[in-house]
Amino acid sequence: MTRRRRRKDAGAVTAELVLAAPLALLLVLLGVQSAVWAHAQHVAQAVTGQALAAARVQDGTAARGRAEAAAVLNQVGRRVLLDPRIVVDRSATTARVELSGYAQTVVPGFHLPVHAAADGPVERLTP
Repeated sequence: MTRRRRRKDAGAVTAELVLAAPLALLLVLLGVQSAVWAHAQHVAQAVTGQALAAARVQDGTAARGRAEAAAVLNQVGRRVLLDPRIVVDRSATTARVELSGYAQTVVPGFHLPVHAAADGPVERLTP
């Protein structure tokens, strides 16, 4: 009787493994993808903060903000933040920095967008 039962169950573990292993691997890769996206988001926030600091000082310019953003991006996030687009605007009273791009892809087909923005008043001396 045990032989019959064993023959009916033969290959059941293989079939379960064929289904479970790819699903488990996909779940692990989705976890890694979410961590990479979160890191890219933090990099984008750091870049916009540094660019804003450079653009809003008393003698700052939008070009100085863009240069600072590019320098920080090269130091910290070139591999994790793909296709970054940096926009720096500075008026007489405010400065604004926006950065958008995509997080590095771990799971094929996942192109998660990353966006960060920062704005603040321009520093100026008041008598």
